[in-house]
Amino acid sequence: MNLWIGISVGLKEIAAHKFRSALTMLGIILGVCSLIGMFALVAGMTSGMRASLNEIGGLEKVAVIDQEPPQHQEHLADLSPGRTMRDVEAIRANCSLIAAVSPEMELRWTKIVNGAKSTRARAVVGAEEEFLAVQNHEVEHGRFIADLDQVNFHRVCVIGTRVRDQLFPAAEGEPPQVPLGERIDINGQSFTIIGVLRHYETEEVRKKREAGQPDKVAQRAAERRSRTGSGNWFDWKNEMVVIPLTTMRAVFRSGSPNNAPDLRLSSLNLRVADVNRLNESIQQVRNVLLVTHHGVEDFGFNTQENWADRIKEQTGNAIRTGGLIASISLIVGGIGIMNIMLASISERIHEIGIRKAIGARHRDIFLQIIVESTVLALLGGVIGLAVAFGLVKLLAALAPFDFTPVIEAQAMLISFLFSAGVGVLAGLYPAFKAARLDPIEALRYE
Repeated sequence: MNLWIGISVGLKEIAAHKFRSALTMLGIILGVCSLIGMFALVAGMTSGMRASLNEIGGLEKVAVIDQEPPQHQEHLADLSPGRTMRDVEAIRANCSLIAAVSPEMELRWTKIVNGAKSTRARAVVGAEEEFLAVQNHEVEHGRFIADLDQVNFHRVCVIGTRVRDQLFPAAEGEPPQVPLGERIDINGQSFTIIGVLRHYETEEVRKKREAGQPDKVAQRAAERRSRTGSGNWFDWKNEMVVIPLTTMRAVFRSGSPNNAPDLRLSSLNLRVADVNRLNESIQQVRNVLLVTHHGVEDFGFNTQENWADRIKEQTGNAIRTGGLIASISLIVGGIGIMNIMLASISERIHEIGIRKAIGARHRDIFLQIIVESTVLALLGGVIGLAVAFGLVKLLAALAPFDFTPVIEAQAMLISFLFSAGVGVLAGLYPAFKAARLDPIEALRYE
């Protein structure tokens, strides 16, 4: 039997029983729609997590952390000074695989004042110029901390956009202010603003801002932070203030800058030159730190590879769970197709008997039923693809996600092929049953 004739007959059968066919395809439509929606959410979630990973330095960033020394070295713990500028100098001098080193000292939730206005910065960070490269920051206005600021203990600062908006709010309808040269008080100490960092935001916040709803977004984020003290990396970057590391030591951490080199650091972050040599780079740093820490291994390393692995794990779990749920809808749709094909065969027994009597073979009858069930499933799949686009747009507009769902061509192809497979499987039993009908009995059937 010609395939195109089979498809034509299948479409005529669907057209002849429009309402019944629509109800039958509904399961396939919902299944395909669910499957594509699940893939879109997972793709958007993965994209959002990777964006966050990039915002905190990407895979090239490595954090040197404090940890308890191994049991056999516990009695030597007092010999190690912890993470200090001596470690930084040693790494810079001896670790050729490290592209940048960022020593940092932090003050958390520090009060920042400008006249009658005040706010609390998530972090005031004492840092050096390499802070930008390691933490993946960008300066939008002005400049960053320079070597002369470090040498002369200048009281200058670079602020995040949310700190700027709190202390220097723009008039309604006006662009944000650029407060270069303005003075602010950090814990009672006066500093001059020399730069403003670029604004960082999630997809959700960007969409709402472009839709003219920035105030609601900022208010909701502020309420969440005030309740939990939490927030994402975008919030953290927007709510920080950066000052020279030497100034931090002299003003906030040490009475005199002369004894600062051995002062403990809050954070020590590195950026490796080649992520493909990450393990080799970490081993090189480890060897240097064992010398500066007098052989006591009271330090460890946090890499973003762990986060990347978690992204893969969470993505896989979401695909498996969502795929199972969406597959159930497709299976239910397949059962509906099988049921309607069995009913169709019962209505067409006499017709099948006539076709067999004039020479139709078993495989012709079998193929006809398979083609009809597959056409039914494919038509439901095509409609499901169209409905899925609308569903994903609706989810993106209404659901409170920190990411935008993304429909990928691969997800569409998988969903469409899955619907076709369901149609073939659903038609197998009815096709076998129709092909095995006895032509004499079929002709006598009323």
